[in-house]
Amino acid sequence: MKGNVLVGQSGGPTSVINASLAGVITAAQGAAGAGTVGEVLGMRFAIEGFLQGHTVPLGAVSGDRLALLERTPASALGSCRYKLADEDLPAILRRLEEFDIRYLFYIGGNDTMDTIHRIEAYCRQEGYEIRGIGIPKTVDNDLFATDHTPGYPSAARYVALSVRQAGRLASDMRHVDQFVVHQTVGREAGWLAAASALARRAPHEAPHIIYTPERPLTREGIIEDVENAHREHGFVSIVVGEGIVWEDGSPVSAGTSRDRFANVEFGAMGGTSAAFAVHRLVSDHFGFRGEFQIPESLAMAADDRVVNLDRAEARRCGENAVERAMAGESGVMVTIERAPDEPYRTSIGTAPLREVAVRAKPMPEEYLEPGWVSERFLQYARPLVGEMPEYFTVEGNNG
Repeated sequence: MKGNVLVGQSGGPTSVINASLAGVITAAQGAAGAGTVGEVLGMRFAIEGFLQGHTVPLGAVSGDRLALLERTPASALGSCRYKLADEDLPAILRRLEEFDIRYLFYIGGNDTMDTIHRIEAYCRQEGYEIRGIGIPKTVDNDLFATDHTPGYPSAARYVALSVRQAGRLASDMRHVDQFVVHQTVGREAGWLAAASALARRAPHEAPHIIYTPERPLTREGIIEDVENAHREHGFVSIVVGEGIVWEDGSPVSAGTSRDRFANVEFGAMGGTSAAFAVHRLVSDHFGFRGEFQIPESLAMAADDRVVNLDRAEARRCGENAVERAMAGESGVMVTIERAPDEPYRTSIGTAPLREVAVRAKPMPEEYLEPGWVSERFLQYARPLVGEMPEYFTVEGNNG
């Protein structure tokens, strides 16, 4: 099917989302060179920009520039968080016809998969032939049907390294600050918070407590956990997911709102964050002085902590999406499938977009323990994150 290629990036970025874009461009340039497709175009600021006719040519991007793109964090084409209304679909179809788009690739998370699913289904309904394939990304790792999402391993390493390094600071400053609370992103799933467990190489090291959105909390339980950890270690390192909730289901975060997709957005600053709420509870009860740390979106664009495996898998997903579209596939998202045995091996599969769109993947129950994670989760995460650095420790009394 001769026609042009269109690719976009949507939602929050990752440090490797541009590797997926580079994979799409490289494979599409190859198809264009073989005469299979025409031009290769990029959406400027995702579907919101495309509705206004904003595209950029990508077919002549050189190999050197593509290699640079692959190493560049954030979303090179520009992103958006635009929720399609039904009345947008005819306008999008007119744009697709205007640019003669027959191959559509959209890189993103749950809401992005909903967008391309609706576009692909509408085009099919209206008799406009197009092949639409989703390419996964999200640091939250909550995308359904894939073992993990490109972007998660690097963000997980960012969290683990941050907690490990901040843990050394907290340990050495324990006579000044008795505790620290570190917050990660993750509305409904605790994959990033859980990754902080990889920071701990010895029982006394940070973190000591991990709270994820999948396990509701009580104030009494937090106080007991902190008391036990402080008694044992002399200081306390706590990691919380931004979406942690109390037993009645209410968010620990004091400030919430809704985005265009009706997703809850949690307070990230000052007294509205989950980290500050936990900090205040501990400080008020024990009289401790402590810190709270909220990197927020920094893990989404930290090129200095990228996992090479993550970048390679991201590029592979982009290339495979184009290969599948050229072979006639449509209406699917490419997925990463992990072999069940050791060593770590993966292959690329697919899942129907209708099963992926707006469907979150929480952490399995077997990956969690009260205030911590299980060995099964650590086995899952270690190959993705890699080894943690070893630091000098003064021998003797840890008090």
